[in-house]
Amino acid sequence: MTVPDWKNQLYFGDNLGILRQHVADESVDLVYLDPPFNSNATYNVLFRERSGEESAAQITAFEDTWHWGWESETAFRDVVTRGPEKAGNLLSALRQFLGQNDMMAYLTMMAQRMIELHRVLKPTGSIYLHCDPTASHYLKLLLDAVFGPEKFRNEITWKRTSAHNSAGRYGPNQDTILFYSKSPTYTWNQVYQKYDESYVERYYRHVDGNGRYRLSDLTGAGVRYGDSGEPWRGVNPTEVGRHWAVPRSVALQSGTGDVNSLTSQQKLDILDEMGLVYWPPNGRVPQRKRYLDESNPEMPAQSIWTDIQPIGAQARERLGYPTQKPEALLERIINASSNEGDVVLDPFCGCGTATVAAERLNRRWIGIDVTHLAITLVRHRLRDSFGDELRPYEVVGQPTDTASASALADQDRYQFEWWALGLVDARPANDRRRGADAGVDGYINFFDDNSGRPKRIIVQVKSGHVNRGMIATLKGDMEREKAEIGVFITLQPPTRPMRQEALSAGIYTPEHFPDQQCPRLQVLSIEEVLSGTGVAYPRGGVPATFRQAPRRRRSQGQQSPLV
Repeated sequence: MTVPDWKNQLYFGDNLGILRQHVADESVDLVYLDPPFNSNATYNVLFRERSGEESAAQITAFEDTWHWGWESETAFRDVVTRGPEKAGNLLSALRQFLGQNDMMAYLTMMAQRMIELHRVLKPTGSIYLHCDPTASHYLKLLLDAVFGPEKFRNEITWKRTSAHNSAGRYGPNQDTILFYSKSPTYTWNQVYQKYDESYVERYYRHVDGNGRYRLSDLTGAGVRYGDSGEPWRGVNPTEVGRHWAVPRSVALQSGTGDVNSLTSQQKLDILDEMGLVYWPPNGRVPQRKRYLDESNPEMPAQSIWTDIQPIGAQARERLGYPTQKPEALLERIINASSNEGDVVLDPFCGCGTATVAAERLNRRWIGIDVTHLAITLVRHRLRDSFGDELRPYEVVGQPTDTASASALADQDRYQFEWWALGLVDARPANDRRRGADAGVDGYINFFDDNSGRPKRIIVQVKSGHVNRGMIATLKGDMEREKAEIGVFITLQPPTRPMRQEALSAGIYTPEHFPDQQCPRLQVLSIEEVLSGTGVAYPRGGVPATFRQAPRRRRSQGQQSPLV
């Protein structure tokens, strides 16, 4: 097994193979995973029996589907015959109970990965598994089987939305985060959360010129025969079986010297002069005013998180990724269960929230995803968030030459397409699995005037045979899409007639940057792009293809506030 030097790494590929080949035993301090699952599917689909003849399980950027097939069968046998005994026994029992369906395929694949994640965690490490109620109970059983039920620490409930309409049942508005440690001795740093507004309004319901406050006793249970049992201002605590009990910390606020030499009545006089005694309009027994600002405005984080808001539709943090989680959520987890310099691993990194949070909090990180689209999104997000302050990292698993690019195209032409689009910072036009080829695989937006309307570049990617007719067709696509520029990217070397056809499309001249002319139709080979040749378009304007992530400052060593 390769032992990495822990330079920050972004891996493309199946996380199971990457974990087994690249991540050493007991080398990771914290694992966070948010494994995709089609929780929106109806239960009769999730639990429908499968014949085992369907295609292997696939996870794409925006479509998370796990199906029972030969890959699931192989994974099941792998866990039962080679995995921990308890994990194999549990999986066998679940198969008897659930049958062969999408849910069982999902659990089988997850069991393999749980075993590897347990292996790579340090003894002081922890794992946080983020899921929704569709499969959380089954996933908890898997974690119990792999980590041991005694390593369970919390089931965290995150209120991910304020309300959700759902006919015939209570609105589902929460996610579950299962927190396990690898051993009884694990990294833990107390983190805090703000008091819920309803808690403040309920308990600190009194308000005066000094702010919001609650009431608490100035007496304690039991009769005393010293000065604490004597009357003060006509109130005798002995009559009700109590005595004066003035908190020493409150008396010290007065700045009086040795409070131990003061009688209870003198301490009460001082508190009253400070405005900290409440005299009820109806009744005789005074109470202490406890102002909100004198209390800790935060409390130790509990297992129900209502103070971290989901990403709003207009939030700068939102990048358009369907399952994107708030950075504040990841920062709380990373702060609690790791220290600066520790290694954070996200095997389903998606749009990279965990990697960005780890980078900001001075942790080292490993991100893994099975789509080139996700890898491109993470690269853009890291660059936008940290700029020149971004520490060096490497992308592992992407093609670096035409031979490896050709191998990717033979393996999966859709992944090849997403990878090629990422090379020129183009965004995919749609999910090509869902419809016919409309001639546009991706696009690049840019501004080169003050109209506020972005200009468009359409991109087409080809991995097989190419000819002049394809360039002529792309010219028509440009007209249909009202695109200023068209780009044709080909794995095979372009022919001379193809380049001549492209030249016939003419030159694009921006009104405000006339010195930045560029060909309206450009033909680029993969070899040229890998050598550094990019798409030519007016650079005096502003690129606007990917939604820009907000800039982040690196943590200075203290617990990060909520984003």
